[in-house]
Amino acid sequence: MVLPAVPVSQSPESKFREYLATRPKSQRLTRPQRELIQFIFAQHDHFDVNQLIRELDRAELQISRPTVYRTLAKLVDAGLLRRIEVGSRTLYEHDYGYPQHEHMICEVCKRMIEFQSEAIQNALRDVCAHHQFHPSGHTLIVRGVCVDCNRARSAKRRLDLI
Repeated sequence: MVLPAVPVSQSPESKFREYLATRPKSQRLTRPQRELIQFIFAQHDHFDVNQLIRELDRAELQISRPTVYRTLAKLVDAGLLRRIEVGSRTLYEHDYGYPQHEHMICEVCKRMIEFQSEAIQNALRDVCAHHQFHPSGHTLIVRGVCVDCNRARSAKRRLDLI
């Protein structure tokens, strides 16, 4: 399922520039940071740091590992990226310009499926209201086995019975 983009008033690069200017010690947008933002927002994939660095190398972008780590932390702080903890792995995804959504992760093939559910949003809103809780965000991850891996497992089980 492809999630619809949410209209935004600024490009990710402009939004990050604004974030840097409002830091206690104002910072400027560097060439490596700009290239990294453009690269990340040119596609909509979940990624971890090692995947990102491999893809940057393939694209022949000269961005150091420390710059990648520092910039990712700033992009999360600026609200442009969301950090998702999946076991011992840290994934990143676009947060700016994308709607609130949830994730299902297949424990066999590791595929991540995004989905939206009005019922889940309503339930969370009701629970928060009941507890007079003011949420700043949430991450819901459902773990299990996807349809393709389930088919493969059930086919193997049938073969085991022969």
